Amino acid sequence: MAANGIHKLWGGRFRAGEEDLMEQFNNNFKDTHWLCDPDIEGSLAHVAMQVECGLLTEGEGAQLTEGLLGIQADVHSGALPLDDRYEDVHTFVEANLIDRLGEVGKKLHTARSRNDQVNTDMKLYVKRETAHVVELVEAFLQTLRKKADENPYIMPGYTHLQRAQVVTFKYHLMAYHGMLQRDRHRLQSALENMDLSPLGCGALAGTTHPIDRAFTAEKLGFAGVYDNFMDGVSDRDYQLEVLAAFSILMMHLSRLAEEMILWGTQEFGFVTLDDRYTTGSSIMPQKKNSDGAELIRGKTGRVYGDLLALLTVMKGLPLAYNKDMQEDKDLFHDGLETVLLSLTMMERMVATLTVHPEKMRRAVSKGFLNATEVADYLVAKGVPFRDAHGIVGQIVLYCEDRQTSIEELTLSELKQFCPAIGEDIYPYIDYENILHKGIKKEML
Repeated sequence: MAANGIHKLWGGRFRAGEEDLMEQFNNNFKDTHWLCDPDIEGSLAHVAMQVECGLLTEGEGAQLTEGLLGIQADVHSGALPLDDRYEDVHTFVEANLIDRLGEVGKKLHTARSRNDQVNTDMKLYVKRETAHVVELVEAFLQTLRKKADENPYIMPGYTHLQRAQVVTFKYHLMAYHGMLQRDRHRLQSALENMDLSPLGCGALAGTTHPIDRAFTAEKLGFAGVYDNFMDGVSDRDYQLEVLAAFSILMMHLSRLAEEMILWGTQEFGFVTLDDRYTTGSSIMPQKKNSDGAELIRGKTGRVYGDLLALLTVMKGLPLAYNKDMQEDKDLFHDGLETVLLSLTMMERMVATLTVHPEKMRRAVSKGFLNATEVADYLVAKGVPFRDAHGIVGQIVLYCEDRQTSIEELTLSELKQFCPAIGEDIYPYIDYENILHKGIKKEML
């Protein structure tokens, strides 16, 4: 322990202690206390391997195992507080182990460096939490499917935020279902890519002690070990890959949030968000703000920032470990917490969403959303498409001047634009019939 009360696992070659500012700058315990369980998990596997390879006696291994489990239990119960009197979480665990066991506690770190230890801890944490995000994505996929199936109503589809063609609310929502399926696949792929254990890589060049890296890898649930020790201690690709997948996921959530905000306005009126996920105004009593969705939209940039910050940290680092890498923990944890909250919030907002089919139907009838079908009808009658396009444009102008819709025009009115138009145009451009034609049946 340093003279000023900060626990350290090093210092023998130094004549003077750190300045208080340096200790404060170097200390990251308060930001990484959530690594305590993974650190103990990794240490338990390391102890089992030490016994297996003869680096510890059975009795010493039993003492260390009991001591580590005791620390874990006391942390969970609150009997052992997590405070910042320690340089990092690894120091916290080992220092408390030595306090409880004495000399045998000092044998825990044999054949291990903090470099391979910390990356093992982070691997365990990232694997567990990424798997949890996958579970939330799967739950949201089920909610999207259920809400879509419950609302097969016609609505306007948009391009350039202008009414374009008729679709269904179900079909629109299922577009996000497709996006989330890709998000799930990206996260699952990241889990496969990261499934190598760094434990046993040492500081950067392994250890002269007889160890069994495959033993600890299997104990910790990894599929294998790193082929290269330097790669094993310096690899942060797995965090970058997950943060990249998180960023794309948040982009999808943000797009859906934006549509829910628009749809919930009085100008659209397509949906109503549940009161539990909205807020009011401090001055305007009539307001109901879509703040849950707006926060998701805003927090998306935060996750992008975490990814870009970690990319920037890693971009110029020589092999192997550098202290810059300490920044990875806070950045990944922030991105993770943001994604967990945003996914949960969006799933609940969609699950409790009220859809207003009558308002969507009215928007369809006012938007000339069967104009493309009129052009298709003319093509079927032998009119070249480019000519058909121009004819329909003239019909739309005619309707706008008279504040009517294409389907409300009489046959004689339609024929003045093209003699090829017959009575059979009306069922052809009926909105319900449009959705039942050919490939469009998928929208139902």
